[in-house]
Amino acid sequence: MKKVIKKGRIPIKLWTDQIEEGALKQAENLSNLEFAFSHIAIMPDVHEGFGMPIGAIAAFEDVVIPHAVGVDIGCGMHAIKTRLSQIDKKHLQAIVKLIRGTIPLGFEKHKLPQDKKLMPSPISKLNKNSVVYREYDNALHSLGTLGGGNHFIEIQEGSDGFIWVMIHSGSRNLGKQVADHYHRLARKLNQSMGYPVPESYGLFFLSTKSQEGQMYLDEMHFCIEYAKANRRLMAERIIGIMEAVLSKRDIVIEEHDVIHNYASLEKHFSKRVWVHRKGATRAFEGDICIIPGSQGSKSYIAIGLGNSESFKSCSHGAGRTLSRHKARKTLSLSEEVKRLNKLGIIHSLHSKRDLDEAPSAYKDINTVINNQTDLIKPIVELKPLAVIKG
Repeated sequence: MKKVIKKGRIPIKLWTDQIEEGALKQAENLSNLEFAFSHIAIMPDVHEGFGMPIGAIAAFEDVVIPHAVGVDIGCGMHAIKTRLSQIDKKHLQAIVKLIRGTIPLGFEKHKLPQDKKLMPSPISKLNKNSVVYREYDNALHSLGTLGGGNHFIEIQEGSDGFIWVMIHSGSRNLGKQVADHYHRLARKLNQSMGYPVPESYGLFFLSTKSQEGQMYLDEMHFCIEYAKANRRLMAERIIGIMEAVLSKRDIVIEEHDVIHNYASLEKHFSKRVWVHRKGATRAFEGDICIIPGSQGSKSYIAIGLGNSESFKSCSHGAGRTLSRHKARKTLSLSEEVKRLNKLGIIHSLHSKRDLDEAPSAYKDINTVINNQTDLIKPIVELKPLAVIKG
């Protein structure tokens, strides 16, 4: 931990000495909530989000806040360790081409619905007026798709001597629809109560003891499982492509999946509370933690140390240092491409509109990792070989 700020009702504990003004203000807002518990934890990849900073952990008593979970419910990482020790450039290019032709990227989705057996079940547990029921057909077409923004597929070379595959994706439009619906509902209910939380915070809440709160939690859990199924289907298809191109079979050694946008009922400091991790990864003692860098830097597989001061959490990545708008406006496309080409990476930086995902738009992953050595123990460094983005 780098420092503690005591401006609000409860302290803010930071694992960074660099935090933008907007993100700090959001952390202060969280610390003033009457139902916020113990302290607010800020990870080294922190940056401003909607209502709550991305890269933050907050625990609440009997309350859930949709914007403290985030709009991409269940977003997370899937990492696959293969039996391969290397892939030559020719085969790598062929694999990338086939992945791009098989997995819909960005706003694209499948023309045909995917197998219902791959979806979370049972949907019968959900209210027939739920968002999930309404969006179910669209979700079937979006299952096994990457999305855009900072979502990616990477083929990586591990410090353990093996080739890895890493996928960053979430619940696609389904999670956003659920998040937006319950944010609006929470706002309406909070308004009827005279806004017990200032409207300017954007942190409208639902009681977990209320029908509305329980409905949100049910739909949130469905979205989490949907996001896992989404990553799992992509993983199966990517491995199938790699095995076909390389004429190999049974190349998977192990797989790991972690989420970093969700709320969970956990016991901390002798009290059961709803821990909201928004752009933060669970790091209980012995947990596998997946922490990606940018498309021009290393990613990490780490082991959680179970530090109670962070609510047993760690960062979910490198974190942005430039907003998307500022990155597109200020970064040099030629310089960013030159940097990636020099590293020999098959990258996804082709035009100025892609500059929001340039390496220089992100914090230094080594600094981020070094700032949380009391939270995690890195065990594998992963160097990017090929990066696919929407």
